[in-house]
Amino acid sequence: MRLLNRLKMLEGQYMFIKWVGGCEYVKLINAALDFYEFNIIDIETMEYKETIMIRPNLLMEITFGGPDVQRVLAEMCCNISHN
Repeated sequence: MRLLNRLKMLEGQYMFIKWVGGCEYVKLINAALDFYEFNIIDIETMEYKETIMIRPNLLMEITFGGPDVQRVLAEMCCNISHN
């Protein structure tokens, strides 16, 4: 399965990415052939701080499971329920 196909299935999910510009906790908005669109999450405030579009060749690693990603998801859900 190609990365694009897998990411299409994960649109709207939270994940951790490493890319040439750094590493971020993000929510995948759109996976297209020529770019991936993410909302970056500020870990301190648990709010979206910006939207980025990354070319596929600049993306080095994606983690879409595990305890860290689950922690971010839980904190995002907690913030939503308090607002």
